[in-house]
Amino acid sequence: MRWPEPCRAGGGLMARYRSQAGSAARAWSLRCVPVCSSTESLLSRWLVESTHTKQPKAVLAGHQTHAYGQRGRAWSAPSGGLWVSAALPWNSRPSAAAGLLGIGTALAMAERLEDHDLPVRIKWPNDLLVHGLKLAGLLPRLVHRGSELRTVRIGFGLNVANVVPTGATSIQRILGRRHGGVDYWAVQLLQALDQCMVRAADRDWCIRGASKRLWSDRVCDPADGRVWMIDGLDGEGALLLRHGSHTCRWLRWSSPGEDMLESSAP
Repeated sequence: MRWPEPCRAGGGLMARYRSQAGSAARAWSLRCVPVCSSTESLLSRWLVESTHTKQPKAVLAGHQTHAYGQRGRAWSAPSGGLWVSAALPWNSRPSAAAGLLGIGTALAMAERLEDHDLPVRIKWPNDLLVHGLKLAGLLPRLVHRGSELRTVRIGFGLNVANVVPTGATSIQRILGRRHGGVDYWAVQLLQALDQCMVRAADRDWCIRGASKRLWSDRVCDPADGRVWMIDGLDGEGALLLRHGSHTCRWLRWSSPGEDMLESSAP
């Protein structure tokens, strides 16, 4: 495909990745652009036109002008942050495990951030918080061809050294000059995605690790204002909730006017 100019293939980033990943390194194909409308749109075009369907791919942008997150909400993606859309081939892998890849990616990145003394919490299902402020967000998507799961896509944004909106924070704000830089965290993300491809079927690692790092012990349902106690995650990554004698599981975040997906009472 014709890429926005200028564009680089990410050779330097790949060299740094291979140096850190060692024998576990995968044959990632990277494309880096200084600015684009959306890395998700570029990745979609790339996947349509690519003949290398068994190779993981990622598009990295220095700045996105029309990035979006969950339910199409606008996402601030200025220069200085890590903005990535990745595609992981999933042929012959367990389909059930793919559904946990979003939670798994959040957990794997949380562990890497914790190595730098950042007290990360996972705001289910797709945000990373530090001291209650948003540090990162991700958007998983499953791509099927007919009934066969072919690709798992992950959109990921991490505030590194960029200007952040109210309610957010960045690694630079927390660590100062020790923030590492965008390329450093890009390599950390690639390794986290590698880890998830290997361990996605390990529900114990994924569910137990994410449950330990949940951001709160209760949540307010925006549909009706009720406060539910959080009892952790089930084997599919759904949020388990309790309100008095009633129980409920969310497979996605509830919204005003939307009923709980599954609920029960004794």
